Amino acid sequence: MSSIEHAHALVAEAGRVATFTGAGLSAESGIDTFRDPATGYWARYDPAELASPAGFAADPGLVIDWYNHRRRTLAAAEPNAAHRALAEQADLTHVTQNVDHLLERAGAQRVLHLHGSIGLDRCHRACGYEERIDISAPPGLRPCPSCGAPLRPAVVWFGETLPEATWIASVEAISAADLLLVIGTSGVVYPAAGLIDHARSTGAAVVVVNAEPIRAPADVAVIGSAADLVPMILAGRRVGQADAGPGSDVW
Repeated sequence: MSSIEHAHALVAEAGRVATFTGAGLSAESGIDTFRDPATGYWARYDPAELASPAGFAADPGLVIDWYNHRRRTLAAAEPNAAHRALAEQADLTHVTQNVDHLLERAGAQRVLHLHGSIGLDRCHRACGYEERIDISAPPGLRPCPSCGAPLRPAVVWFGETLPEATWIASVEAISAADLLLVIGTSGVVYPAAGLIDHARSTGAAVVVVNAEPIRAPADVAVIGSAADLVPMILAGRRVGQADAGPGSDVW
């Protein structure tokens, strides 16, 4: 039995399935993974330094310009075959590290964004103000209308904690799953990557789909394009009756 046949069989036999996705899911929509080398003007900057409170403090305008470059790229992107195949499975809960909303734009309803949303701005002082923005024409650096602190993308930066409510909901979803389908993640960004270990500790099967091998405990790993492999793995799976789960909006 090939690895893809094994993965297909495990997914077909599983009752409750959750997914844990990373940047590789969106790569074939034209969205570079965070660690891919940048091109053009932005190649001179380290994304890990810009995506941090220290980077924002040092040059908030530069950070906003970089995120707005990413936002315009996302605005032009479309969900790929992997997004669409996942969205067709209405009973799945998707835990994602991605800050794009390509899963929702493909039709998925039960999506938990561990690292926030690039389609929102929020107050850097955390006064509670939040604002949805047009990612095709994002605004520049501006003050919070509530408290005057600068607004920033509503994403989790290096050195910041994950949103507690989303983290709890993600752990609960994976605790209840019979199988965790891991797609397009390096499995090295913690604490999010610890969800794979958590799935194994609860007795769930783990299927990994990634462009290259990763160090993660798995029953089977299928190496290749998510856009090619995910529709094949999910083909013919009977969609279960979706119970109440997290909803989301599409920007």
